Amino acid sequence: MKHSTTHPTRRGRGPAHRIGRSLALVLPVVLVLSGTLAVTRVNWSGSPSRSVLTASDTVAAGAPAYARSRAPQDVLRDQLLTELQDKDPGVVLTHLQQAVDDRPSLAGYCVSIARTLGRAAVNIYGPARAQSYARPVCDTSFASGVQSAHN
Repeated sequence: MKHSTTHPTRRGRGPAHRIGRSLALVLPVVLVLSGTLAVTRVNWSGSPSRSVLTASDTVAAGAPAYARSRAPQDVLRDQLLTELQDKDPGVVLTHLQQAVDDRPSLAGYCVSIARTLGRAAVNIYGPARAQSYARPVCDTSFASGVQSAHN
């Protein structure tokens, strides 16, 4: 009697192995994407009444192309400078303080924005009147800007 040297082989590893391999490839991608989406929806500002916008919401909202590509501090500075044309510096400084309170990430730019507002106020109101609006927003940087524009 002769023994066969070939053993019966399995054709594949079965459906459980294929499902496991598919999950091993897909699951990390799904977890990363869902975590990223969750983080963009978290209200990091601390005020529950504000709605949270993601980058895709801003684009969908029809923001101008230049506003989408600019840094938030640049957008805020330009808004406040435009507002300074119509309103007195006291109102504009209040809006600057509110913006920094709402978005603490802008605090590092508050000094430079306030100085810029002070210089612009001198151009609009003159040094004496611009100085009358000075108050301790961003460590008196508005007054510093008035002084630097006056000299």
